[in-house]
Amino acid sequence: MQERVAPLCRSAALAGSALPAASCSFTAQMFARSLLTLTDRELEFNSAETGGPGAAGRNQHRGVPAPAGPLGAHFSAFRRPFGGSCYIQNLAAETFHFVSSKGHTWLECGALAEIPWLVHAFGTRKGGTLPPKSAGRKSALGGAPLSLGSGQKGHRFLQALGAGRFPMAVLRQTHSALIYRALFNSGSAAVQYQLAGNPGPEADLPPRTCSGDALIADRAGMLLGIRVADCVPVLMVDRERRAVAAVHAGWRGALHRIVEKAVGEMCRTFSSRPRDLLAAVGPSIRKCCYEVGEEVVDAFCGAFPAGEAFFHKVAATPEELRMALRYQTLFTLQAPPGHKAENSFSKVHLDLAAAVRYQLEHAGVPASHVYVADFCTACRTDLFCSYRKEGALAGRMMAVIGMREPV
Repeated sequence: MQERVAPLCRSAALAGSALPAASCSFTAQMFARSLLTLTDRELEFNSAETGGPGAAGRNQHRGVPAPAGPLGAHFSAFRRPFGGSCYIQNLAAETFHFVSSKGHTWLECGALAEIPWLVHAFGTRKGGTLPPKSAGRKSALGGAPLSLGSGQKGHRFLQALGAGRFPMAVLRQTHSALIYRALFNSGSAAVQYQLAGNPGPEADLPPRTCSGDALIADRAGMLLGIRVADCVPVLMVDRERRAVAAVHAGWRGALHRIVEKAVGEMCRTFSSRPRDLLAAVGPSIRKCCYEVGEEVVDAFCGAFPAGEAFFHKVAATPEELRMALRYQTLFTLQAPPGHKAENSFSKVHLDLAAAVRYQLEHAGVPASHVYVADFCTACRTDLFCSYRKEGALAGRMMAVIGMREPV
């Protein structure tokens, strides 16, 4: 700590060399004292997040031990480096934390974890992950998407969450904008699904025919689950009406405003008010890795007034440019007048999390109630599954949310 403070103190003294010696000494001392205070706060915060003395006290009220095992070695890498534009803003932005219990590790949103009757989790490779899809593999639902609780490992994960007896509502995800209400009666083990806008549940249809990408519910004692490997998982809760939602938002679903529609469906079905909702946006592929084609750019710019803000142009690397120029054909040499040929090799990246945040705020959810996990699944394949990086070998991470029965 002293090694970090000393160079900064010397910088402060040099910066104040135009001042009198006494003023310079006083300025350097005050600057060093402030750095020591911030450094102590940083060490205390990191200790609480990585399983130090603060972690046990923080997790004690939920009965969850501090993170341990191989994954704990990665925790220090999650912390933002000291410094930057504003250290206090970086400290306030730490709204997600890893929780370990019974050999499983998952990600939680701090704001949602403070609600005592709520259960939620974003799966990681250490807990809440389904194996890659295999031909002919079916679950106990008779051909429906493989449920997290259908296997022994999945059941242990639900037990670690404290929801081992909860039935799970799942859908066959098709990158659509279809929303279902999940219904469950304590006397029956089956979950019924009601398509948004329909007068009653589709009781006569087996679960495998329910295709959609968002679930809403206001019944306690069950879980809503979605599966992701790069797409954006969104978990929402209405603290006043006690209702929850789980949304799977790929670029097609986001283009069709599935997140905004889910908020509207909660308002229509449960009389929720957007200002009472909390939304947690889990790990997903981010703009650093999500390259898309021009057709995606055109679609978003045509559907959203602020569509251009969701995209970022990334220049080709020197090696990519060298190879492209070396093997280019006569037609790729052509460029519009006034434009360099190198511009034709630039790439466009989509900020899908920004599009999801835009929809939440546009639906009326306050910006202060939207929490985004600062993890890119394509960058951190050691922690998360990424279809863009792993292809068909990628597993699927579960994002689940539900409500406990009132005591």
